[in-house]
Order: sequence, then C-alpha cells, then structure tokens
Amino acid sequence: MQRVIAVIPTYNEAENLPLIVPQVLEQDSALEVLVVDDGSPDGTGKLAEDLARQTDRVHVLHRPEKQGLGPAYRAGLSRALELGADLVIQMDADFSHPPTTIPEMLGQMETHDVVLGSRYLNGITVVNWPIERILISYFGNLYARKITALPITDTTGGFRCVRRSLLERIGFERIRANGYAFQIEMNYRFVKQGARIKEIPFFFLDRTRGTSKLSFRIGLEALWVVWWLRIADAMGRI
Repeated sequence: MQRVIAVIPTYNEAENLPLIVPQVLEQDSALEVLVVDDGSPDGTGKLAEDLARQTDRVHVLHRPEKQGLGPAYRAGLSRALELGADLVIQMDADFSHPPTTIPEMLGQMETHDVVLGSRYLNGITVVNWPIERILISYFGNLYARKITALPITDTTGGFRCVRRSLLERIGFERIRANGYAFQIEMNYRFVKQGARIKEIPFFFLDRTRGTSKLSFRIGLEALWVVWWLRIADAMGRI
C-alpha cells in the first residue's frame, strides 16, 4: 500500500485545524497528515500536537516563526519524504481545498505523476469571493499562462497531489518564491520534467473562519517570477 501524506501549513488556524484534520483522515485509510506550523500565537501548534497524540496518522513539524507559504511547503515536503511518503498532497487548512476531492485525486494518481485541483478548468468554480478578487485571480492566471506557456488552467492553485519520484526530480528545495509564485514555479518545474499532469475541477470555498494570509507583496512577487522563470529556463537554470 502506498503511503500518502497531506501537508497542511498553518499559521493561526486554531479554529480550522481540529475540524479539517479528521475530515482529511476519513477520506482514505491510507491517508496521513503533516501539520507544518509556523509558531502560531493562537495555539495551533498545541492543537496539532493534541491531534498527533490521538493517532499515529498525524505528524507535526514546528517552525519557530512565520516565514511564508513557500518556506513552509519546502520544509513540509522534505519532512513528508523523510517519513516515507509515496504520494504527497498539498492543501490549505481553511477548507478552501475540500477534503472530499482527495479520493478523486488519488484515483487519478494511478496514471499520472501530479494531479492539480483547478478553479478554472470548467469555468470559474470559486464561491464567496468578491468579484474584484475573482477577476484579479482569473486574469493573473491568464497572465502567468501567457508568459510561461504553461498548459495549466490554474497556475497559482495550491491544491495538488504529487508522486514522490517527481518531487525528487524537480528540486523543490531550490524554490525561493512564496505564495502564488511558489505554486507557479512548482507547476513550471513539473512541466519541464515532462510530468504526466491531470487537472480536475473543484469548488474553491472562501474561508469562513480565521483570516487570509495573502498580501499585496505576494501578488506582486508572482508578476516578476514568471519572467524570471523564462529567463532562468533559457539560461539552463531550471
């Protein structure tokens, strides 16, 4: 049986974590969860430890302070591979990535190297976002696709399942970008490695508990990273 670990980064997710972890675990008996907490002052790390004491299917990685989504995912992916994961799922703690989509992801992994959850594969499947945020995200994706030529509808999405062998090939530990830009570079590296990629649609639900961690700086980073990827690729540095 393959070992599947869902990496969930957290910062001040005390309201969501005790709810989402059980829902993830109930999707498949092979599923485990790795919580990567960046020193949350609201006690999220302690709640993660409480969950880990209840079952050996929950693991916790504590980081001393908030350093951003990219560094949290790099640390989490590395730890998941150390734990022996064959498949690694990336997802958020705020229920924007529904756990009920995981079984479909795992089914598609039988014939693919990476399965990406997409908000834009069949129209726009985003719920409860203000129209201006939808437009920024949608056209931001069009911009990223135009510059990078990625054959992916949702280049900035963070909901995915990846095969261990692909993670080991792409050199994710070298990715320095954060937020949206981290997701774009991951996808770019998947394509450059000739990965078998499958996108599946899902309904992205805006969080109802806690606060968003996105910032203007994260969005700005994505604007220049797509050009850096093209230049670095041309120079043989990807």
